[in-house]
Amino acid sequence: MAARRSAIMTGAREMLAEKSVADISLRELSGRVGLAKSNVLRYFDSREAIFLEVLDEEFQTWLTDLESRLGRPRARKANYANEIRVATAVAVSLAERQLLCELIGSMAGVLERNISFDFAQDFKARAMGRISELAQLVARQLPWLPVEFTEFFAEGALTLAAGMYPFSVPTEPVRAAIAELGFPDPGERFCDGLRIGLVTWLIGAAAQTGA
Repeated sequence: MAARRSAIMTGAREMLAEKSVADISLRELSGRVGLAKSNVLRYFDSREAIFLEVLDEEFQTWLTDLESRLGRPRARKANYANEIRVATAVAVSLAERQLLCELIGSMAGVLERNISFDFAQDFKARAMGRISELAQLVARQLPWLPVEFTEFFAEGALTLAAGMYPFSVPTEPVRAAIAELGFPDPGERFCDGLRIGLVTWLIGAAAQTGA
């Protein structure tokens, strides 16, 4: 059973490299892994549940990478250097993981619309656990910030990424129009906007904690 589940998720990842999650049907995914739809549903709650499992794996991998990037906590420095470093690491590492951003951006509107209560309960518990891990990681780097703010920041960072990411991957006509109008590249704008937003949040919180 574990091998079958792994094969299905591998097929899902391969298809996500080719098209967006909203454009992948259960029939297509079943054909990719050589199973009937009914057989795929023996291992997963629904098409959406498969992609949510991929999201959970991506989230876990991202947290490991982010912890490595940040390294050991550093002494508090002037001019909010610590806050800028942490916010930048979170933003850049998120922007580099397009699959994670796409799946986060699809959660509320697509992926959480066709799952059972039991799966929803299990997935949401895991998701909140991952967010808590992110909050704890930020708290270790910036221990002078209130716990309630690091929790807000962790959830807020993902919500900001989810809201901004879809605009960074426009259709070709929209991309061409953006270029013609001389507007910034959507991908760069996403990374820059995410970084500026997260830096602003952390500096704002730090400014209220005193020296």
